[in-house]
Amino acid sequence: MNLAVSGFEWDEGNLAKCQTHGVSIAEIESIFARPVIILPDDGHSVVEPRYKAIGEGATGRKVFLVFALRERDGARFIRPIGARYMHRKEIDRYEEENADLRERR
Repeated sequence: MNLAVSGFEWDEGNLAKCQTHGVSIAEIESIFARPVIILPDDGHSVVEPRYKAIGEGATGRKVFLVFALRERDGARFIRPIGARYMHRKEIDRYEEENADLRERR
C-alpha cells in the first residue's frame, strides 16, 4: 500500500471520537513514524475504503487505529476515525506475529 501522505486530517468530528479512549493526537500520529501494520477494514468500508493500523506510539504503547485516506488539493491525508490502546492479549498476538518488527527497535 502506498502511504505517501501530506499529513493528517483533523476536525471536531474525528478529534473527539479518537480521544474517547485516551489516545492523544500526538500518539496517534506517532505510530506512522515506526513500523506499522496496515490492513483493509472491508467490514466497515461502506462509503469509502477504511484501513486498520496497528503500531507502537511514541510512549511505547501499542495503538489500534481505524482510518481513511482523503484526497484534497492534489494531496493525500490520513483521516483517523477511531483509536484505542490495545489489550494485553492483542499485544501478545501482535508481538508473536511480528517478532521481526520488535527486534528492530
